[in-house]
Amino acid sequence: MFGWNARPVPEIPGGNDGLTLFDTAAGNLVELERSDVGSLYVCGITPYDATHMGHAATYVAFDLLNRYWRDAGRTVRYVQNVTDVDDPLLERAKATGVDWEALAKDQTDLFREDMEALNVLPPDHYIGAVESISWIIPAVEQLLEAGLAYRVPGTGGEPDGDVYFDSAAAAGEGWHLGLTSRLSEQEMLPLFAERGGDPDRPGKRHPLDALLWRVAREGEPKWPGNSLGEGRPGWHIECSIIARRFLPETFDVQGGGSDLSFPHHEMSAGHAYALTHTPLAKHFVHAGMVGLDGEKMSKSKGNLVLVSKLRAAGEDPAAIRTVLLGQHYRSDWFWTDELLVQGRARLELWREAARAGGAGNGVSGLAAEIRAALSKDLDAPAALDAVDRWARAVTAAGQAERGAAASGEAAAAPIAEVLDALLGIRL
Repeated sequence: MFGWNARPVPEIPGGNDGLTLFDTAAGNLVELERSDVGSLYVCGITPYDATHMGHAATYVAFDLLNRYWRDAGRTVRYVQNVTDVDDPLLERAKATGVDWEALAKDQTDLFREDMEALNVLPPDHYIGAVESISWIIPAVEQLLEAGLAYRVPGTGGEPDGDVYFDSAAAAGEGWHLGLTSRLSEQEMLPLFAERGGDPDRPGKRHPLDALLWRVAREGEPKWPGNSLGEGRPGWHIECSIIARRFLPETFDVQGGGSDLSFPHHEMSAGHAYALTHTPLAKHFVHAGMVGLDGEKMSKSKGNLVLVSKLRAAGEDPAAIRTVLLGQHYRSDWFWTDELLVQGRARLELWREAARAGGAGNGVSGLAAEIRAALSKDLDAPAALDAVDRWARAVTAAGQAERGAAASGEAAAAPIAEVLDALLGIRL
């Protein structure tokens, strides 16, 4: 599946591969091992609605990591999935009377447009769940054969044969429930029900066992499943299999929103370890949640701030990105109109200073400040503060008078390349 287009990233001398990130599984800041290659998997959207600010904040956050590694000289191997068949998508399609495949395609296309507008670098591999079904089936069969998965009999009119991961049988030194999320079972149970799990399903061996293969139901899409029977895969197994196919057996960073820490990343890590006896990822890194004007942003509340609608209203995507980078990626925060006003003003201050001839003044020092901020758990707010100080210093030095258009463009080039390369902000 095609990702999206991206401009070439400017190369700025002086990058340094010294990065600390907060690892959810470790529970603290960790220093990442230096390497010539960086491997990253970020869980993608379920395409039943347009890209909201929570999505945008997550993908911009991990775009910073991608850019930091590239600036340090690493070759980055980046993979992202799109869950283009799953219960929420099918439910939305049914409720709106739209074909589920058409809905998935339309919303995936819109997501691509939003990411390109926000200057998010595309993954090397952008893989749909449907595309991965033929890889998932033998993995689920392997887990069944190893006694690490089991079939559940049908009850209440449901068919026999749904396959579940046996979390107790799979537990061991390399993985157990709570290893990546650091949650207790009591904390997991309500989250499992809230985030797509079925703890009360009759016939399960443990309430937290996750679905691997859902056998065919009337009116639902289905695919041949070899010995599993016709059906479709569960959610968590798709990321395990896609990551294993395109990244090293233990890759560097598994990323996503904090709501994916459990059960999604917990279960994906469990499935991967059960299949290969090696950890899925070295580090698990999560972005915070974004609300709106003091309330949780959710599709059910209908209070989503959509990137596409802001763009359609004429908002500069660079201003939207500036707002997102003004909040630390791990923080929970609320989108407000005032933040967007501030983002526009901030961006215009930088553009004015660059156009006026200050672009070559102190740019190498500014690049060093931005890199130093990002090296400390991707502290983009501190990096943006450094850009503010630079722009104000240029103004204070009397360099904020406009020159000729051509000379202004030439003068702006150094600072424009720094902000594009390191922060993904286009002047």
